Amino acid sequence: MNLQLTRPLAFIDLETTGVNIGSDRIVEIAIVKIMPDGTQQVKRKLINPQMPIPAGASDVHGITDDMVKDAPTFKQVGNEVKQFLDNCDLGGYNSNRFDVPMLVEEFLRAGMEFSVDNRKMVDAQKVFHQMEQRTLSAAYKFYCNKTLEGAHSAEADATATWEVLDAQVERYPVIGNTVDSIVKFTGEDDIVDFSRRFIRVNGVEVFNFGKHKGKPVVDVLRAEPQYYDWMMKGDFAMHTKQKLTEILNRTLLKKG
Repeated sequence: MNLQLTRPLAFIDLETTGVNIGSDRIVEIAIVKIMPDGTQQVKRKLINPQMPIPAGASDVHGITDDMVKDAPTFKQVGNEVKQFLDNCDLGGYNSNRFDVPMLVEEFLRAGMEFSVDNRKMVDAQKVFHQMEQRTLSAAYKFYCNKTLEGAHSAEADATATWEVLDAQVERYPVIGNTVDSIVKFTGEDDIVDFSRRFIRVNGVEVFNFGKHKGKPVVDVLRAEPQYYDWMMKGDFAMHTKQKLTEILNRTLLKKG
């Protein structure tokens, strides 16, 4: 193993009903956990999304309503998944923008807290795009000289992503061989909410959409408190609403 780990690195791949983090659901989750000694632990589950799987999504990943009708819901397996990810950094392919945000959203819907604070999030796609500009299947062929069999199967994709990242470490000495060095190379997103409705500018949370784009969130909430109610009632991701509430509580409602 080329990658040097100080704690487990869990590669996550999700198959879903679609790509809308706020409204779509997980239908399959696979986690390939790489331990510091190089051993692997795998957890894979079909998930009942409690909504119809669109035909277009089934065409991509091959999972149908009939295949998940007797599967557990995410709420039923959430604690098991959370425990499996305990003390892990998180990895994947486009995971910083899709898999991790979708997973966090499912935890929130299930009434469970899953924090990414103090976890490094390493995305093999970011290394690949900065170096080669290709897809996962092409990356697997390029770095590992293998054909990706079962693409869009969550476990196959997660395993391939782990192998790609390990090969990237060998091919590009410039990125280093630790999670910290890779994240430093690719650039770590200064995330406020996963949907990027808010961003930080010089350490200040500002709106990243709509009529208040570029304005500090605190200033808007102070001048237009009804905007908070509008967002909380609107079709925004639960993680966005959670962060908005945290900003409100931390700044405008703090005592003393």
